[in-house]
Amino acid sequence: MGIISFTEVMPQGSDGGDEELITISGVVDSIIYRNDDNGYTVCDIETADGGFITAVGIMPFVSEGESVTVVGSWGHHASFGRQFQVQSAEATLPVGASEILRYLSSGAVRGVGPITAKRIVERFGDDSFDVIEHHPEWLTDIPGISKRRAEEISENFKKQTGSRSVMMFCREFFGLSTSLRIYKQWGSAAVDIIKKNPYRLCTEISGISFTRADEIAMSLGIAKDSPDRIDSAVIYLLSYNATTNGHVYLPFDRLVSGICELIGVTEEQAENACRRLIKSGKIFLKRIGDTDAVYLKLYFDAEVKIAQRLRELDRLCPKLDTDDVSRFIAKIEVQDNIRYAAAQRAAIEGALTSGVMILTGGPGTGKTTVVRALLSIFNSMDFRCALAAPTGRAAKRMSEATCAEARTIHRLLEMEYNEGAYPRFIRDENNRLEEDAIIIDESSMIDVLLMDALVRAIKPGARLVLIGDADQLPPVGAGNVLHDIIESGVFRTVRLTEIFRQTKESLIITNARRIITGEYPILTEKNSDFFFLPRSTDEKIASAIVDLCAKRLPAAYKVDPLTDIQVITPSRRGTAGTENLNILLQEKLNPKSKRKKELKSREILFREGDKVMQIKNNYNLEWTRDGDGKCLCDNTKESGIGVFNGDIGIIVDIDESNESVSVRFDDKIVVYDMSQLDELEHAYAVTVHKSQGSEYPIVVIPMYRCATMLMTRHLLYTAVTRAEKTLILVGREDVVRTMVDCEREDYKYTGLATFLREM
Repeated sequence: MGIISFTEVMPQGSDGGDEELITISGVVDSIIYRNDDNGYTVCDIETADGGFITAVGIMPFVSEGESVTVVGSWGHHASFGRQFQVQSAEATLPVGASEILRYLSSGAVRGVGPITAKRIVERFGDDSFDVIEHHPEWLTDIPGISKRRAEEISENFKKQTGSRSVMMFCREFFGLSTSLRIYKQWGSAAVDIIKKNPYRLCTEISGISFTRADEIAMSLGIAKDSPDRIDSAVIYLLSYNATTNGHVYLPFDRLVSGICELIGVTEEQAENACRRLIKSGKIFLKRIGDTDAVYLKLYFDAEVKIAQRLRELDRLCPKLDTDDVSRFIAKIEVQDNIRYAAAQRAAIEGALTSGVMILTGGPGTGKTTVVRALLSIFNSMDFRCALAAPTGRAAKRMSEATCAEARTIHRLLEMEYNEGAYPRFIRDENNRLEEDAIIIDESSMIDVLLMDALVRAIKPGARLVLIGDADQLPPVGAGNVLHDIIESGVFRTVRLTEIFRQTKESLIITNARRIITGEYPILTEKNSDFFFLPRSTDEKIASAIVDLCAKRLPAAYKVDPLTDIQVITPSRRGTAGTENLNILLQEKLNPKSKRKKELKSREILFREGDKVMQIKNNYNLEWTRDGDGKCLCDNTKESGIGVFNGDIGIIVDIDESNESVSVRFDDKIVVYDMSQLDELEHAYAVTVHKSQGSEYPIVVIPMYRCATMLMTRHLLYTAVTRAEKTLILVGREDVVRTMVDCEREDYKYTGLATFLREM
């Protein structure tokens, strides 16, 4: 069921290696380069014997004049020669008037230049730092320093020394990249926050597990039965299962057992913690069917608000008379020389006579035809209409299919920069969308938080049409919104099942229908768009896939293997899983070359020309358009923010001196620094879950035995329906049959259907 699993997230920057580490001490002579965002620094260090070395690495706190001890190994840069690659660093503030003057004159403290530094040191000598930090008002005795400027100098000095204390404290537990993220989150208060409640690390900072936070807590002497420890375990389990397993809530009894397993406390202690948090309003208890459901406030509020707003939209929307609807449809049929099927007519009528309507159906069933009809009718009614989808690829396909502008939901809601874990939107209940009709495609991908943001922004009286394939996998994020809305039975829902003439010849569509209805796909057809290549072992499957992508398919179809072919696998693991296939495909499709720069992060070797995927939503990554093409969607700005889980791009540049990687996503360029590279993976092969919402001209799928929970009908159906033109299964026929026979769906604990029915 995918619940209560604990995966240790190792600290970043700890790739290790077998080379012997060297320790060097000295004084920072000059800062050659520093990236303030990720702390990457190039500096010259004067060693104790009077020599100089060039040190490179993440050292966000070092400044000229400081004593520093660096640990690392020697390396060679193609352009700059021999350099010391820093893995860890420790710096101390200089002592003595001359070294203090050198430090302050370097610009380490914003607001203090060489002249001001000289005046401060001449006046206060060895006590200059103490005066700046604790008695800034004394600085006003110096000509040119006002009271306000003195306070700013003191504040900037505290920030500088604060970052050092945070990095020094965190280095015992984390790599430099993670330590830097902690400092960015909490600033100079980070040490006090961690000492007071180290469990905030796992609940407030992405990528830090409860296990790691618990280790820190134990080292700080926090008791195993501390209320903070048990309370944090409750919050962590609810949050982890929402973000990783998609559960909006957990049953009370399973939550309690999970807490006991995680931290080794008694059931009574775990239950008391839950009740304590319920009383404080941090978590909520709700009866869902025969289950006592425990929610985080964030997800409880989201499901309640979605139910309220959908009900309100459906109630307040002006309904058209059925005779008027019939006339609209008849006019469009004459105008476009088309005859709508009965289910398509029902869908059009439902969208015009309901405030909320759901349209579902598999590929080739005519969903796009319904959207085109609705756009034409809404236009004739002078309705302002918005088209949107959860991902940029889905929005682009929607634009191409309808010849109308489509945007991502994030762009529709005008996402703005936000330091928090969740996006912030300009469009909300206080600044609603102006459109009279909102049509959302690929709605099966929408999680509860995004749906909550969407319905809050739709004005009362507007229409909402949700389109999606209910047979696909649920969204990666928390909840199962489309499934729950359909299951509630509250709103008009139309399911398209008829495959139309223009797609009947497609064996991809025919086999997709057979798979989802429990029939085995046709694997013997030779002249079609659906092929099966039998291979008996995982090694032979992997070898055949590499050969297909590197030679046979590019030769037969005259396609680019990077942009036109996508390998989609059920699992990351195994010889035919994404991890191994990405290594093999990188070697064949983008081999090592003197002309291509490389950069290693974690255990992944990134190379210019690599196909990569963003593996988590990052609402703050900035992108700019590169001018090489014009996207059909989201083309209102030349720059923006937000790169999302599943976005695929190509590495176009690796800046070795800055340790950054530039990736082109369609026509957008995003620059990643070292602290962000854990959000990228190779994408020559991707999992089925990561492929949701996307379609590719040619799809290759390995059929091999992997984890039982992944060998399901819905997963195979989702993978097959990602192919636009050609689909190739490679492997064992018995695996295909096993997946078709397994009707089990990914189960998520959600309560939206219950809320909708209760309201």
